[in-house]
Amino acid sequence: MPSTFEFCLPTSATSVPDHPVWLHEVKYDGYRLRLEREGNRVRLITRGGYNWADRYPWIVETALKNRHRQFVIDGEAVVLDGDGIADFNALQSRRHDDKVWLYAFDILTLNGEDLRGLPLSMRKPNLARLLARRRPDGIFAAPYEQGEIGPDLFKAACNMGLEGLVSKRADRPYRAGRSKDWVKIKNRKHPAYRRVQDQF
Repeated sequence: MPSTFEFCLPTSATSVPDHPVWLHEVKYDGYRLRLEREGNRVRLITRGGYNWADRYPWIVETALKNRHRQFVIDGEAVVLDGDGIADFNALQSRRHDDKVWLYAFDILTLNGEDLRGLPLSMRKPNLARLLARRRPDGIFAAPYEQGEIGPDLFKAACNMGLEGLVSKRADRPYRAGRSKDWVKIKNRKHPAYRRVQDQF
């Protein structure tokens, strides 16, 4: 079992892949986190290497209720509004830390087994099984669609006011660092797009 992990980071793209080998997830506006459970210990690791377990108790409590005592999940910390849309301002305000969810989209280890070498098409079912017996409180598995439907999903996501999509190769392993196997396509009308543009 590896003792350290690094995030797989998506590459920015201007169009959504429409090939059968790609799967597509909604991009939620939040903070990237890696949830690491080892027995009774849970850590929530940011991209900067900080442990935010004390910040988001609901995620930690949910992880500890799971019957599996060892796993590592990749996901996004989000605050959801009444329509189920991520509210970054509410997340950033720190006034809702006790209501922050983990939007889980990948699994790196389970019960001591390193799953990163498996294709995403095999990791997704492992993640679904890990979270299947829990009510969706605190942690929920990211829904996804696969195939040529990607561009239509992106249009629908934009019409709903969502941040965009992340499309991933279903046949590829989890690789640390910037990856062309994961691409993010952002809604140019979403506040998150303007936040990034304002940084330059």
